[in-house]
Amino acid sequence: MSDETVKIRHREIAVEHLLFWTMRYVERRLPGLLDSLDLSLDKLGDPSHGEDKNDDKVRHIAAKIVAGAREDMKDGE
Repeated sequence: MSDETVKIRHREIAVEHLLFWTMRYVERRLPGLLDSLDLSLDKLGDPSHGEDKNDDKVRHIAAKIVAGAREDMKDGE
């Protein structure tokens, strides 16, 4: 794996972690964030213009992150 690929993977892991914990924090203080994010997913798309463009895959990943935050919120209550 190239150094650049490793850097991208590390950055993605860090961003996902920070986003996940930010979502939990905000949802606890302002309930409704996760519902709002769920409702926004149909507007999400892959900005690529190449043959690897896949809006559904991007939405699926985002939906899994929101669902994971919901599950974690239930477990943490």
